[in-house]
Amino acid sequence: MKKTLPALIALTLLSISCAKEKNITKAEWLIGNWDNKSAEGYLVENWKKVNDSVFNGESYFIVGNDTVFAETVVLDDVSGKMAYTVTVPGQNAEKPVRFDMTSITDNEMVFKNPGHDFPAKIVYTHPSPDSLVAVIYGKKEGKPASETFKMAKKK
Repeated sequence: MKKTLPALIALTLLSISCAKEKNITKAEWLIGNWDNKSAEGYLVENWKKVNDSVFNGESYFIVGNDTVFAETVVLDDVSGKMAYTVTVPGQNAEKPVRFDMTSITDNEMVFKNPGHDFPAKIVYTHPSPDSLVAVIYGKKEGKPASETFKMAKKK
């Protein structure tokens, strides 16, 4: 018993320190409500922290009075592996598509799914406290394509 107690304490301390080092904590700048009004329409993206390992997101694009695009996202960090899993009604047979994190810094996250045509890569950057930029990359009709979505923090 005397030998197992120090080992249990060491394992407990190790698990606590590992829990504090989750990649998702670097992404807390994502939390909040973001939008962009343009001539093309109104883009909204909202993120909520569910717990220390999961953020839920939703985004939609409105043209006039019609929502022309919507998606839900789960950003999770399980065992130090972060993923961005998106579900889009009417796409991918209603099944979620997972993008694995390939890099993260204090103001940028990169997720990839090379088996998905568009997007195959998703990059979020946080250039300033009140701005968020999402860029998606992939192939459309066999040709490289990208789309950039600039947003401001809702006040």
